Amino acid sequence: MPTKLESFIKTQLKTNLPDIRPGDTVRIHQKIKEALKKGKSSKEQEAKERIQVFEGLVIARKHGKGMTATITVRKITSGIGVEKIFPLHSPIIEKMEIVKRGKARRAKLYYLREAKGKRARLKKKEFAEAVVEEAPVATAETETTEKPEEQTEEPKKQD
Repeated sequence: MPTKLESFIKTQLKTNLPDIRPGDTVRIHQKIKEALKKGKSSKEQEAKERIQVFEGLVIARKHGKGMTATITVRKITSGIGVEKIFPLHSPIIEKMEIVKRGKARRAKLYYLREAKGKRARLKKKEFAEAVVEEAPVATAETETTEKPEEQTEEPKKQD
């Protein structure tokens, strides 16, 4: 019998998370509440929400696949490294998408903090979404009625 805590955690877990690994370049859409302007009464003030995108390299994934799972994302902005830690199952995170995959041979890529220039890049890894198109199912009727066309065209002469 699940406890109240386990049943609550189960309702909060996200099911549509992509398989994010260290070395991936990800784009994370995060809800941000804008600061309110002074001068208005508290009843008139409404928090403005907008979505901010943070794109960077995943350098670490921690705490497994449970409720406390986090990823550390690093990007370089104006020559300064910026890192953010995102809880994967947070309601603040609107959407996560993988832009490209990098070939990483370690679980934690903390060495990229000190690496500059060419050393700070990872090799690309082949990345293809698993899109499977279903082929039309051949039936007995279509196999007998359809005959492959024979090549009746003559080869073109080259000048």
